[in-house]
Amino acid sequence: MRQVTHGFRISPRNALLGAALCWLGAAVVVWALRGGYALAFDREGLLFWRDETLQPAGPRFLLDLALALTALGSVLIRNLFALAAVGALVALRLRREAVLFALTVAGGWLVNSALKALVGRARPQVVPHLVEASGNSFPSGHSFNGAVVYIAMALAFAALSPRAGVRRSLIGAGVAVSLAIAWSRVWLGVHWPTDVVAGWLAGAGWALLASALLYRPAKKISDLSTPEPPSARSRWC
Repeated sequence: MRQVTHGFRISPRNALLGAALCWLGAAVVVWALRGGYALAFDREGLLFWRDETLQPAGPRFLLDLALALTALGSVLIRNLFALAAVGALVALRLRREAVLFALTVAGGWLVNSALKALVGRARPQVVPHLVEASGNSFPSGHSFNGAVVYIAMALAFAALSPRAGVRRSLIGAGVAVSLAIAWSRVWLGVHWPTDVVAGWLAGAGWALLASALLYRPAKKISDLSTPEPPSARSRWC
């Protein structure tokens, strides 16, 4: 029988660097908005791939895809995924990690809500809204919280695999899903492009910051008998 360990996590130094770069990018977007430099980008981003009736061009399945993706970032669905992740971590006897993941998600929601109240940007009225949307526009809650939930969840479960390819695939999937959610909000006309760019960057930065500051290094999750080689327990990335 082999010993299973929990310790394959992103290097705290690299996570902090990634978080800093993400938040710097979000700050640049805010600066561009405040200076009026992003107006043309926002307008053209909303009108891109629209026909003369201001409806999305292309086949119907693209609209269906956007609706499905935006549902993944909704309060209900993303929190169901987060609760399932917490339950799975508890079942794996990773109670500390489950609590820290829950704190990461809850803290991200609070940060996003505070930023929305602080900026107070109205939603775009350039194109028709294809889904119901309320509240302030900046930053996009779907983009911010989607990045927090899916990237933090990917980081948490990537830590369970001794294979670098599996870990990178999980994290890549978390990034891809959260980016697709962000794209869907512009496609559906309910957010300016800068709302989702800043929201995704800030959310990804929050997930990386939590990974760097909250999660401790290697932790055994079972008392099975055969230890893995030391190289398998090293940090990665």
